Amino acid sequence: MKKRDLDEIARIEKAIKERYGEEAIINPKSLWDKEKEERYLSDLKEFHSRRETERKEKIEESEGFTINLKKSKTQTDRNCPVCGSYSFAGIDDLFMTKFECCFNCYIQYVEDREERWKSGWRPNS
Repeated sequence: MKKRDLDEIARIEKAIKERYGEEAIINPKSLWDKEKEERYLSDLKEFHSRRETERKEKIEESEGFTINLKKSKTQTDRNCPVCGSYSFAGIDDLFMTKFECCFNCYIQYVEDREERWKSGWRPNS
């Protein structure tokens, strides 16, 4: 480096120090000690081991496919217990979860009668 380059760097550092303070120009490595390094490495190992455990619980790889085990254990019933219809519609999932019926049954039997429905009333077959 040329003398001129070093003078430029010193001038910039001085300006940064005046504007932002001493801690803005110090080398972060100067604040690092052996104790901090050991704590950092142990925390890093703990984080990755915990993450790997969670990953193994959630994912099973088989023949090139990845399966989320949490989702595969729960099975959604697509048949409406009231009318018996089978549905792929996403809106039915909401009503199946909340009211245990499809959207059409909700409109026909539940809407404006939610308290009665929640108390256990169901239409006759």
